[in-house]
Amino acid sequence: MPPRVQLFANPQSGTHSARRIAALRRAFESAGAEVIESESSAAVPPEIDPLATHICVAGGDGTVRHVAAAVARGRHAMPIAQYPLGTINLLAREAGYHPDARRFAERFLAAAVRRRHYTATVRDEMFLCCASAGPECAAIRGYSPALKRRIGRFAYAVALVRTLLRWERHAMVLHAEGRSFPCEAVYIAKGRYFAGPWSFAPRASLLDDKLHVVALGTARRRDYLRFLLDLALGRDPGARPGNISFTCSHLSLDGPAHVEVQGDGDLLATLPLEVRSTGTTMDFI
Repeated sequence: MPPRVQLFANPQSGTHSARRIAALRRAFESAGAEVIESESSAAVPPEIDPLATHICVAGGDGTVRHVAAAVARGRHAMPIAQYPLGTINLLAREAGYHPDARRFAERFLAAAVRRRHYTATVRDEMFLCCASAGPECAAIRGYSPALKRRIGRFAYAVALVRTLLRWERHAMVLHAEGRSFPCEAVYIAKGRYFAGPWSFAPRASLLDDKLHVVALGTARRRDYLRFLLDLALGRDPGARPGNISFTCSHLSLDGPAHVEVQGDGDLLATLPLEVRSTGTTMDFI
């Protein structure tokens, strides 16, 4: 019986490409698979086909997160992969998925060894790669989908510049490992990468169940720009005076009720909340 690939895409995404998705479908079919095209978007929640043997998400990290959550809720056991068609593609970057449709399809269908990715939650919402409570949440809230369709990831840069002009600081308290830390921004890595090819926790891994945390004691404009500079230069932002870094499996964060937390590029919840490594895994290729 040929493999049956359920291919998810988000047609509402600013990076959606019908041409590339059609090429990926042809690549799967040329490799001997049957393909079920499905949608995962704000208007159409993902539904897992019970006859599918593989799940492929042609989209960004947020779409992967939604589809993976649907797989987990249904207790399905089929492997998942991300075809890098989103803005950032953190999971695809860490897993080394190739953007060439033929090479991607051949690897996906031929893989005998699965990568067991540990998941985490913000409150009850799953995330796979990273979460944060910081200025980037305001940028996510304020970016323009129309502009994203025209200039891609640079729409977030435009939104971040606007955030810098209308700067807000929020006093929070991070609780973990029996200690409490006053802070103004918190970054949580489940995987290695954050916002692109950068990392504030290079030892973090999707294959590890630990949360890698960096907290900024103050988040003035210059503190945040130093944080971005540390990312660009590969330096540890937790080593700066007033900041902290550590690993844990559970933390809680208190602060103003309007402060938002993002996970994998989606705004997930507001404070106060808990973040946990679930200790459970999902199969990726």
